[in-house]
Amino acid sequence: MKLVFAGTPEVAVPALDALIASGRHEVAAVVTRPDAPAGRGRRLVASPVAERAEEAGIEVLKPAKPREPEFLERLREIAPDCCPVVAYGALLPRVALDVPARGWVNLHFSLLPAWRGAAPVQHALMAGDEITGASTFLIEEGLDSGPVYGTVTETVRPTDTSGDLLTRLAFAGAGLLAATMDGIEDGSLKAVPQPSEGVTLAPKITVEDARVDWSAPALRVDRVVRGCTPAPGAWTTFRGERLKLVQAVPVPDRADLAPGQLAVGKNDVYVGTGSHAVELLWVQAQGKKPMRAADWARGVRIAEGEQLGG
Repeated sequence: MKLVFAGTPEVAVPALDALIASGRHEVAAVVTRPDAPAGRGRRLVASPVAERAEEAGIEVLKPAKPREPEFLERLREIAPDCCPVVAYGALLPRVALDVPARGWVNLHFSLLPAWRGAAPVQHALMAGDEITGASTFLIEEGLDSGPVYGTVTETVRPTDTSGDLLTRLAFAGAGLLAATMDGIEDGSLKAVPQPSEGVTLAPKITVEDARVDWSAPALRVDRVVRGCTPAPGAWTTFRGERLKLVQAVPVPDRADLAPGQLAVGKNDVYVGTGSHAVELLWVQAQGKKPMRAADWARGVRIAEGEQLGG
């Protein structure tokens, strides 16, 4: 089939690579978000998908909005059979959805109908899911509600961050998307409507969602830290300034600290929660690089009785 691939961040690159390498399909063009400012100089930088497509000699389209007449005209000129999508980052209007004969097929990082929305991996971790996965489905105008072509499952590991889990799903999902394109082409795959039961939503995680509540149980604190790492980053406050929590682990045998209360040893830093303590392993103070929590504690000279989040 002739394909136009839509995607933007690094997590979409493995799927693009899989389609390029498949040998069965022609990736005629790539649609991605416009160049965006990055780094201290805030210079405009192309998306990871755009960079990979340019390396492969594939035409790159960067509409500010996918309803732009110039973009739609070019899409019709290319006349793709199907448009696979991975984390494109913009809402596709009906006029664009109608162009490819076999539609737009999205790779979504959850087992639909669970976790429809922008942040499925983060929400799965924060909810304590033990199994998650990826799904390919035919895009409709509803939110991730279209019929499903296929799924792969992935076990959530006890120490997974959202970055860890998303990386594994990106590669597993790449194979699923390539296989889905094959099945659509040869007619062996039919999309199956999603069940009406089990629908959960996964809206974008806000900075406020990532704030740690020390009165919550240690298990909840652990899930928030892992679910919000690397983005947007779990955080708390110390002496009125924001402190990012990069890595923390529950310590079930220590329950002598009040919520938010700090206890500092020679090489360890503990914080009380609504149940037992957590040990801070890595933190990042405002304007600083990530550092070991013990080094941070020595530098700020924590006094007895000081707290986080107070």
